[in-house]
Amino acid sequence: MGKVLFKWSVLGITGGIIYSLIEIAARGYTHWTMFLLGGICFLGVGLLNEVFPRETPLFWQSLAGGVFITLCEFVTGVIVNIELGWNVWDYSHKPFNYLGQICLENSLYWVLLSVVAIILDDFLRYKLFGGRKPSYTLF
Repeated sequence: MGKVLFKWSVLGITGGIIYSLIEIAARGYTHWTMFLLGGICFLGVGLLNEVFPRETPLFWQSLAGGVFITLCEFVTGVIVNIELGWNVWDYSHKPFNYLGQICLENSLYWVLLSVVAIILDDFLRYKLFGGRKPSYTLF
């Protein structure tokens, strides 16, 4: 149990740091909730490789990752922006947004980011935790 908790902690912290750094690069600042969201998203997207059959193309995994991140972003947005009123982000000015919490443009970015997350998660699991050697097919 301790090894699993350590592995998930390392992966979650890695995702949180990367998500926060991306947000700082894009907006110039971040919020502590984005660290938590990033960790959850990284863990979830990383688990896709464990859930889908090994031969599932990277395209479909990244599409599922983009959907997962969008759902996580929506739930987090409803909690931190709407319910708690913290106003961490607002996409209401973007086309194809829903309640200002998610938008099509960012969902497409999440699909691309999922490719990187899947590959990084697989690499870390392989190099640090003795996981299986990564191999991919694109389509």
